[in-house]
Amino acid sequence: MSLKTRINEDMKAALRARQTGRLSAIRLLLAAIKQREIDSRTELDDAGVVAVVDKLIKQRRDAAAQYAAAGRQDLADKEQAEIEVLSVYLPQPLSADEVDELVRQAIAETGAAGARDMGKVMAWLKPRLAGRADMTTISARVKAVLG
Repeated sequence: MSLKTRINEDMKAALRARQTGRLSAIRLLLAAIKQREIDSRTELDDAGVVAVVDKLIKQRRDAAAQYAAAGRQDLADKEQAEIEVLSVYLPQPLSADEVDELVRQAIAETGAAGARDMGKVMAWLKPRLAGRADMTTISARVKAVLG
């Protein structure tokens, strides 16, 4: 079963169970997926859906941080609840050792010699790590290794 089909089935289950918070987050996700498909004029595969989920989670984290800073804990909690619902659709995160191994492999395969080759390394890593690791953390690790 594709990820998009699973999301649709989860929406139906949330509708039947009258889980309004969960239903709202899933509908938001489906709308974002549909918008991406319309914009690109293609049907999204699982990797594309994971990219949409990852983007929505990042937006929710930013919003939650801003709400918490403004003293609106009720809205920050709502954003956190949406993050929990959306996180179910991401693949298993990689461990630190697995990430380090992929960084070493990327550097070896791209022939990166210094910090100016960081773009090549990140381009090699991005499709392999989408939704499985935070790219800002990966960028810092690559920068540390390349010097």
